Amino acid sequence: MKTSGSGSDHDIGEDGAEASAAPRPRWNEADRLEALAGYAILDTPREPQFDDVARLAADVFEAPIAVVNLIAEGRQWFKAEVGIGADELPLDVSICAHAILQEGIFVVPDTTVDPRFICNPLVSGAPGLRFYAGALLETPDGLPIGTVCVLDTKPRPEGITERQRLTLEVLARQVMSQLEFRRAITQRDHRAERLEREIEGRREAEVALHETTRRLDAILNNTRQAVFLMDHRQQCVYANAAAESLTGYAFAEMSERPLHDVVHHKKPDGSHYPIEECPIDRAFPERAQMGGEELFVHKDGSFYPVGFTASPMLDQDGQPVGTVIEARNIADEIAAREGLARLAATLESRVEERTRDLVAAQEALRQAQKMEAVGQLTGGIAHDFNNLLTGVIGSLDMMQRRIAQGQTDRIERYATAALTSANRAAALTHRLLAFARRQPLDPKPVDANRLVTGIEELLRRTIGETVRLEIVTAGRLWQTLCDPHQLESAIVNLAINARDAMPDGGTLTIETCNAHLDDAYVARQRDVTPGQYISICVSDTGEGMSAQVIEKAFDPFFTTKEVGQGTGLGLSMVYGFARQSEGYAKIYSEAGRGTSVKLYLPRFYGPSEAAEQAQPEITDEHRSLHGETVLVVEDEDAVRALVVDVLEELGYRAIEAADGAAGLRIAQSDARIDLLVTDVGLPGMNGRDLATRVREIRPDLGVLFITGYAENAAIAGGFLDPGMRMITKPFSIETLATRIRDMIEKK
Repeated sequence: MKTSGSGSDHDIGEDGAEASAAPRPRWNEADRLEALAGYAILDTPREPQFDDVARLAADVFEAPIAVVNLIAEGRQWFKAEVGIGADELPLDVSICAHAILQEGIFVVPDTTVDPRFICNPLVSGAPGLRFYAGALLETPDGLPIGTVCVLDTKPRPEGITERQRLTLEVLARQVMSQLEFRRAITQRDHRAERLEREIEGRREAEVALHETTRRLDAILNNTRQAVFLMDHRQQCVYANAAAESLTGYAFAEMSERPLHDVVHHKKPDGSHYPIEECPIDRAFPERAQMGGEELFVHKDGSFYPVGFTASPMLDQDGQPVGTVIEARNIADEIAAREGLARLAATLESRVEERTRDLVAAQEALRQAQKMEAVGQLTGGIAHDFNNLLTGVIGSLDMMQRRIAQGQTDRIERYATAALTSANRAAALTHRLLAFARRQPLDPKPVDANRLVTGIEELLRRTIGETVRLEIVTAGRLWQTLCDPHQLESAIVNLAINARDAMPDGGTLTIETCNAHLDDAYVARQRDVTPGQYISICVSDTGEGMSAQVIEKAFDPFFTTKEVGQGTGLGLSMVYGFARQSEGYAKIYSEAGRGTSVKLYLPRFYGPSEAAEQAQPEITDEHRSLHGETVLVVEDEDAVRALVVDVLEELGYRAIEAADGAAGLRIAQSDARIDLLVTDVGLPGMNGRDLATRVREIRPDLGVLFITGYAENAAIAGGFLDPGMRMITKPFSIETLATRIRDMIEKK
């Protein structure tokens, strides 16, 4: 394929390697930097005329990003920008630093296939730049000092049109005209100051001043921007050739007259335009730069739109001595903007219509597939819940009977049995919600060796007696950061798949090891980042997979099992978990020779995982120290009563409300509140909205959310504001007490 740059092409092979070396600059870097410094433009405030260039470039190219930038020493500085939101970037990520090495227009249709930019963090990461087109800002001596460029987050394989190329060139020349004009003005002022300090009447000074004026006139008369100079009386003392062409008046006809009286004295309806309302004229008395769009009156009486900038000229004491006015006819620009807006509107309407139809069909299919999967899961879930509820209800019933009989010798045993069954039910709910994507991930430092050996008994019961289980753990295995429950589910899913692939029995092996994925390996994979990982490999001696099956194995709802025997969700959930954990999953298999599925999870460099400990008991450390007050908002009476009882037992004062509106009224009162505990899924005003409203009144108030699932997307994504925490139902009393004490102490 080809990528355009400097009017020439560079051949790039299928693997993205560039066949030719980068062009050598025809200039010396020291000379280039010296030329840039001569314009005295670096680190100056934003100016409307340059902002107009960036906006126009963005409009013409329909691009989200447009920049007028200068390549300085070690950095790329933006004089004007649209869509960047920054003032500068380091050169090592600059695409424009490559553009100044070229001649003419530099175009990169797709940065992800250009070896110069494929590893650029602005390409591979946010904002994901994919397209670039830029024209050089060149000094009269041919030294490149920057570019006018446009960028897009989408590739443009077709490159740019001839009109777009011409637009970039014109805009670049316009910017350089501005810079040359500014430099010329500065040079003239400096020259005049030096001459004034010399002996009056010396011929050399007069010749130098005349030469400076001649050169300035030459520059101004060759620029396409209309330039007017007004003196302290606001009367015209200079107009270049472009100004005469713009207005239809010769300079002699405008000389010694206010510009407003010549081209700005009436409105299109024929009424008088008072000079007091003129933004151009206000630049002088207000000592401020004015800019915008206005209507001028041509000598023939017609009206035409102009874009203008009026800048006051101040003396060394800060007093206004004149005004520089720049203007250009923008009729074509306005027509182009209006035309682009009408393409854009039509296209957007068509896209919206078709998108509503791409989306409705996909949603219907997704719902049908999901309902089929849920239907297949329902029987097993109901069976497991019935077993667990039997343990809970039976134990509680026996406790009641023993208490009624005055016998307490087995109360603790029944309570433990009920609690164990309830915790298993909670874990089952956790996994079910994870399948429905309603459960927030809870990443923690995980020792994979400990996790795998901890579920060994569960795995043996799951795979049955005909399959032999072997677990091989690596010494000094690194930690990873992930949700341990999701990792358990992933391993169990892989074990079940392996069991089903060995109907006549076989060997299931689970191995752990440290792994380093280098650049060579990553280059052969998709969406993989090089670095250090831990690897968990689940292997079987079963039927194996063909290459065609491996290609689709991670796709949702793809299954090779008979109808009714599989949902096709197991491997897709494993893959989704690995990607959510910033990891990777890979299948190695051959038909008839077994299968290995490897999970790669990133190495975690934080502190070591603490050994699991028994559930803490409520102690004096959990009790209130100063009788703090907690506002509890929960619509479920039993849960609200439980939380209030726990708080009061610990010495807190509890105020309860059954919904968000009641809770807000309490917060608006003068009552002391040290912590807000609220359910997320409240009727009417939900818990997140309640917390936002309450924090408007009490900004420093801590908030503990209680949720059965991550209903609020901001909470599910982990975007909790400072001072906010979350606890997931069901929870133990000890966990609730610890979280409340911790939040109050950190207040």
